[in-house]
Amino acid sequence: MRLTVNGRIHDVDAAPDTALLHVLRNDLALNGPKYGCGLGECGACAVLIDGVAARSCVIPIEGCEGRGIVTLEGLGTRAHPDPVQEAFIAEQAAQCGYCLNGMIITTKALLTRNPAPSEHEVLEALRYNLCRCGAHIEIVRAAMRAAGHALEARD
Repeated sequence: MRLTVNGRIHDVDAAPDTALLHVLRNDLALNGPKYGCGLGECGACAVLIDGVAARSCVIPIEGCEGRGIVTLEGLGTRAHPDPVQEAFIAEQAAQCGYCLNGMIITTKALLTRNPAPSEHEVLEALRYNLCRCGAHIEIVRAAMRAAGHALEARD
């Protein structure tokens, strides 16, 4: 199978029904997407496929040929992070960090289709990404910062 990941073409020797997440992590050493639930419900494994957030743990690689796949590593670099990554850093929107891949990827997808979302639209977009640490307030603040909005501090 031939996959285009982060702008590079990779020939992958795996069964067509292999989950994209396994190929990304095990074959391509891209560890941004995390294995969370394995059921496509938590969002830790999110990637962009043709600009749309997708759960890589439930997507077989056979459906990914000819499509552009972007992982967290493909958004930016340490020296030049993507604006969404910068916003998450600025808002310190992490505790354990396990959910961040999905939160950042989902926010990036949202801002691609809607560059100026309301707080309600951000909350709606992120509602299926689970965070066990309770960093939701900072995550929403980071998403709003990335969209060019500032939220008032809440107590």
